Amino acid sequence: MIGRQVRTGNGGIYARADGAEREGAPWIVLGNSLAADLHMWDAQIPFLTRRYRVLRYDTRGHGKSAVATGETGFAELVQDAVAVMESFGIRACTFMGLSLGGMTALGLALTHPDRIERLVCCDARAEAPPPIRAFWDDRIATAAAGGMEAVTQSTLERWLSPSFRAAEPAVAERIATMIRSTPVPGYQAAAAAIKGLDYLPQLSRIACLTLFIVGEQDAAAPVAVMRDMAEKLPGARLAVVPGSGHLPNIDNPAGFEAAVAGFLGLD
Repeated sequence: MIGRQVRTGNGGIYARADGAEREGAPWIVLGNSLAADLHMWDAQIPFLTRRYRVLRYDTRGHGKSAVATGETGFAELVQDAVAVMESFGIRACTFMGLSLGGMTALGLALTHPDRIERLVCCDARAEAPPPIRAFWDDRIATAAAGGMEAVTQSTLERWLSPSFRAAEPAVAERIATMIRSTPVPGYQAAAAAIKGLDYLPQLSRIACLTLFIVGEQDAAAPVAVMRDMAEKLPGARLAVVPGSGHLPNIDNPAGFEAAVAGFLGLD
């Protein structure tokens, strides 16, 4: 494992590479959700390193990455991803992102098509209509008034299915700790970026092979929303992970890995 801070134009991004000693193996880069860090992918590392060198990074304002002092929009989040890739000498990769990470992946595929060989976009949206912007206005205000504790329980309920939370309370608490540990300014900046999301009209321009994945019970990025995204991109595939909420890689890792295995050459 190699972990280091990558200097960017506005602070540092913490990145970690697993399986980096496997010289010549292809790279997969993983992008995390809002209010999470790179450890949200821990369960997938043994699975992914069967074929790939795996690069994970904490989105700016999350985990060990700095809270940026300037504007944070998807242009900046995409540039962070490019900077991390360049720091590890990665010219092109498979990119898999979930929620905020999936939105960043769409932006990367649209603005830096030469960087992305395959794209896995999980539990994400491609636009922010008025109800979504209003939702994030409310979350930003709630976090400002009560800190991250004020949004932790409702976030956990959206992320993980009720049956999983009941069966795996220790895992649910670990995810809750991850949410609580997110700096409020980092959360607010990323939430504000989502309010400006506007990739839907451009999806048909994505040139790489693309797989959309969504948890069957995801209320944040519902199946119907992601099906519409997949239909707007010729040749894209859609996989629905049964019984899962917004984080299917955590509340149904076997189902999630089965959904991506063939696409990633891991079956």
